[in-house]
Amino acid sequence: MDIRLPEGGPAEPFLGAAELFETEHDIGLPVHVRLREDPDERTWAGHYDERHVLNISRQAATSAMARELTLHELSHMARYEERHPSHHQSTREAIFLGLAGKSVERRKLSHVYQLANHMKDIYADDITLSLAPGTKLVTFLESRLAAAIADRPPAVPTGWQLASPNADPEITAVNAAFALALVERHDLVGDDHRLYDLAHAAADDAPEVSIHQFVDAFRSLEADPTESEYRKALVEMTRAYVGSG
Repeated sequence: MDIRLPEGGPAEPFLGAAELFETEHDIGLPVHVRLREDPDERTWAGHYDERHVLNISRQAATSAMARELTLHELSHMARYEERHPSHHQSTREAIFLGLAGKSVERRKLSHVYQLANHMKDIYADDITLSLAPGTKLVTFLESRLAAAIADRPPAVPTGWQLASPNADPEITAVNAAFALALVERHDLVGDDHRLYDLAHAAADDAPEVSIHQFVDAFRSLEADPTESEYRKALVEMTRAYVGSG
């Protein structure tokens, strides 16, 4: 893998993640790491004709989650290169199909985009969690969900968006469903884990959102869907969320 690091930044998390990633997968295009000085900058992958760009804040790059965050974004890059439908299906197109003829408030519409990102994350983390233990990720999801329920911003923003200032109870409930679906999909926790208590609290705050429905939908996403199957799943998820409130 051709991974290109910026001057003056940490190297080990990125090189360590790349070395681990290459044991099972490959990325054809060069990966440019771009450090952002804004500590609130979330971690995300950009895809271009001749390169991928891993955008990450300096704070996140020096955190205990740096390697895991890098693995997560490398997994997104791999999904993009293999042309997995989750990373090539137009979210805008699916929203148009799902919400044709409906009037939707801007708040809900922005939530649908986050929901679509969760679906991408499920597929990226199918790779991530095949390469590294999920212990840190579980702890991270727990802390982020607790922060969202408590309505305070996270300490280290990342690509897994589970918390934000003034978190909306409805999308927090969907975020809780995503967290549960991810850990259940990979058998990472037992039934008595605190994530279930947090999800229950999130459900209480947004009774119009069926957490169980979204847990089932996220958890049961087909590993290798056709473009049509993925579009259908995204459209159904969109309709379920917009019709929930």
